[in-house]
Amino acid sequence: MFKASLQIADMDRHYYAEHNLTISRQPSETDERMMVRLLSFALNASEYLAFGEGMTDDESADLWQKDLTGAIELWIDVGLPDEKLIRKACGRANHVIVYCYGGNAANLWFEQNAKQFSRSKNLTIINLSQACTQAIAKLAERTMQLQCNIQDGQVWLMNNQESVLIEQEVLKNN
Repeated sequence: MFKASLQIADMDRHYYAEHNLTISRQPSETDERMMVRLLSFALNASEYLAFGEGMTDDESADLWQKDLTGAIELWIDVGLPDEKLIRKACGRANHVIVYCYGGNAANLWFEQNAKQFSRSKNLTIINLSQACTQAIAKLAERTMQLQCNIQDGQVWLMNNQESVLIEQEVLKNN
C-alpha cells in the first residue's frame, strides 16, 4: 500500500484540489506502472474518479468515474491493454482513455491495433514518453507528497526534490 498526498493545479480545466490517495500496488506491478496510474489520476482528477482493479480484473478499469446511477462516465487504462478489452470498455463507458507507455513497444502496439482503434469514436489514446515514465517511477515512495501542475497542455509532476515534465503524444483523439 502506498499513500499519496496529491495537490493538483489544473489551470486548463480550472480544477484545484488536494487528494489523499491510498494506492494498492499489485506484487507484479512496477513503480513505473503505479506512477502512471497516479499521473492518470492527476490528469483526469475529479471528485468521483477512483482507482479500479484493472490489473487483476478485466471487468474493471485502472481508474474510472461513475455517475450516481453507476453508469461509467470515464474508463482509464494504462499500459498496453488488449484491443478486445478496450473495445469492450468503449461499449460500457461514455469515454475511454488509454495512457500507453514503453517506448518502441507502445508504438508497435498502437500500429498493430490502429485499424481496430479507429472504429471506437469514444476512445482517446495518449502515449507517454519512456523517459518521463521512468523519471516519475523514481518519485515513488511509500508515503508521497506530490504536486501536479497543468497549464497550456504542459504537465509537471514533482515532489520536494525533483520535477518531471511529462511528454505526451496524442495517438488517437475521440
